[in-house]
Amino acid sequence: MSFCCGASMMGTKGTLKHFQTQIHNVPLLFCPVCYRVEVHHMVENEYEILAEYAHGDGADEVDFRDYVLEEEKDMYENCVNSEHEDPLEVVKTQIDMALDLLTVAGHLNDTAWQMQLKKRLAVMSHRKQRLLQKNKS
Repeated sequence: MSFCCGASMMGTKGTLKHFQTQIHNVPLLFCPVCYRVEVHHMVENEYEILAEYAHGDGADEVDFRDYVLEEEKDMYENCVNSEHEDPLEVVKTQIDMALDLLTVAGHLNDTAWQMQLKKRLAVMSHRKQRLLQKNKS
């Protein structure tokens, strides 16, 4: 499981731009709290090679799936949430996990980690409130 800023990252696919080349369907990990995006570690090397070759060839667009065949189910099996879930449920899961980690940080007396988690909980609580208000409309 990949973590970012106290939240577990979600598995998804997306388009990344490498210089002038757009690379579609890249397996990504996405943080629902700070919106950080990174190439999934299982295909990171393949992505870098494809991006360099595509840029060197002057390609405007390439589809990652055409060049790299990786089992998608294996890639995202340890992700807690997926992009297809209800955003409110994703935030609730992230809050639950952050609260669990906060308990662990407390037992370890790791005040720096506790502060990070509390900041992330504040962000996620605010996002949850916005989603709840949006759902009422």
